[in-house]
Amino acid sequence: MPDRAEARARMVARQLIARGIADPAVLDAMGRVPRETFVPAHLAADAYGDGPLPIGAGQTISQPFVAALMIEALALRPGDRVLEVGAGCGYAAAVLAQMGAQVFAIERHCTLAEPARDRLAALGLAVDLRVGDGQAGWREAAPFDAILVSAAGRAIPEALKGQLADGGRLVIPVGPPGGQTLVRLTRRGADRFDSTDLGPVSFVPLLRGLGRADGA
Repeated sequence: MPDRAEARARMVARQLIARGIADPAVLDAMGRVPRETFVPAHLAADAYGDGPLPIGAGQTISQPFVAALMIEALALRPGDRVLEVGAGCGYAAAVLAQMGAQVFAIERHCTLAEPARDRLAALGLAVDLRVGDGQAGWREAAPFDAILVSAAGRAIPEALKGQLADGGRLVIPVGPPGGQTLVRLTRRGADRFDSTDLGPVSFVPLLRGLGRADGA
């Protein structure tokens, strides 16, 4: 597979910086992680296009700008413990790990999780990825400094809120199809959370349980 460093640089300049993404760590990581590795081979030439792409099991890899917006909203510091719910092909987890985060990722479809592990390992990125129900979080690895949810819930799962450290940030799309909003929740003590509206988005739904091998 050819190196697409120039395509990555154009993506960062035209899709991220031009739209207001300013965190140097996000820009650097997304300029380094080979997005083409995380999409089906027949779509590699489209990996740096300005839109989402299908990855199988009814799931997608997010538009680069949306991925950057969500990750920037986490306000990460090197060494932060981060949970990603809905790891899919592993791209966002790769960016988080490239930024120096300690990454825990959950994917409900084993048909996506297994190749994602292989891609991350091949890139030398340390991500603890398991198959499971993301709405339940990862209790034994909590608390987390940040939680990224890459699918839309009708409401924010209480289990995820409970696994945030004090001061931790949770970024999640919330709402029904056609009416989703990207929300950042920041924990301020035991029972208080500040909420910030980050704008409209469109994501696949956040589902309970485990997906079958046929993608259900």
